[in-house]
Amino acid sequence: MDIVKGDILVMKKNHPCGSNRMIVLRSGMDFKLRCEGCGREFMIVRSKAEKNVKTIIREAES
Repeated sequence: MDIVKGDILVMKKNHPCGSNRMIVLRSGMDFKLRCEGCGREFMIVRSKAEKNVKTIIREAES
């Protein structure tokens, strides 16, 4: 999967706050994500994140 900084990931499962959209802050062997609902930042292993992604929303290139 080609996931880069700035992408918005729509996950299969909701975060405990109810939102399922996460912003990618850092990518590599693991991802640093920020929940769009509550703003909490967390790290998740790349393999687990890729398995739980439903769709990727890319921001328009400027």
